[in-house]
Amino acid sequence: MILVTGCVGFIGFHISEKLLKNNKKVIGIDNFTKYYDKNLKKNQLKILKSYKNFEFLKIDIKNNSSLIRKLKNKKIITLVHLAAQPGVRVSLKKPHNTLLQNLNTFSNIIELVRMFKIKKFLYASSSSVYGDTKIFPFKENDKNNIPISIYGATKLCNEIIAESYCRNFKLEAIGLRFFTVYGEYGRPDMAYYSFLNNLYKNSKITVFNKGKMHRDFTYIDDIVEGVIKLINIKKKLGHCIINLGKGKPDKLFDLTNNIEKYSNKKFKIQYTKAIPKGDIKKTFADTNKAKKLINWNPKTSLKEGIFKFINWYRIYYDKK
Repeated sequence: MILVTGCVGFIGFHISEKLLKNNKKVIGIDNFTKYYDKNLKKNQLKILKSYKNFEFLKIDIKNNSSLIRKLKNKKIITLVHLAAQPGVRVSLKKPHNTLLQNLNTFSNIIELVRMFKIKKFLYASSSSVYGDTKIFPFKENDKNNIPISIYGATKLCNEIIAESYCRNFKLEAIGLRFFTVYGEYGRPDMAYYSFLNNLYKNSKITVFNKGKMHRDFTYIDDIVEGVIKLINIKKKLGHCIINLGKGKPDKLFDLTNNIEKYSNKKFKIQYTKAIPKGDIKKTFADTNKAKKLINWNPKTSLKEGIFKFINWYRIYYDKK
């Protein structure tokens, strides 16, 4: 049985559904935080509940006693921890909340792994841990990276805690450093989603650093394939950190140009030299480790991914 926290979050939903399609028994946990559109989450949960091999538990994983009580009789073999407070900018607006959501909950979850002797533990980290490093592409073994956001700092703390638990209690854990994941049922605060929302509202978008930003945009289907392969890997890894990115950064203008192309609309753009606090100018994943471990080979270009996302968006929101 596989436990997925944050099962109706963006990545959690897609991974849960793929596991269910593969006939795996999945227990999903979520607490419907206000950060996401609740209607979006309700629709995702409805899809997951259509599978007979899915069980949903509404649990706030900050509540350790409730977490243990509700899961103690479940035969969990693998735990995929994706519940967290995402977002660099929100972590600067509400830093204490990010600390509570990303540190307290992680300690509860990894302690659950230890207590219940769960064989494999995968957890979401982030490219934000690399901070403003000048080493490109970003390598997992770069020990000099210092996060510049509260969000990135919490993710690096999670990795350090996991490393210590694995060393002391012989756990198997994989930290997943995701790089700018996008696609259907995504996070409405992310650029590709908010830009398209503003485009349909005929509202301006703000482009920071005069558009001189690069992101290693990685499509959700590729991420799901990589995570599923890591769930199924037989090799003993101890504690392993792995980049899951496309391995090729795109310019911000590649994003806006493709959105315009496939929506048949033109942006109203306000340019600024400013870069938001905590933001990184460029992300770029070194994917050699993933290639060796799981034959990682992301297939979806930004052009194809945005085309798919816009088609989904039009149907979901009934846009013409």
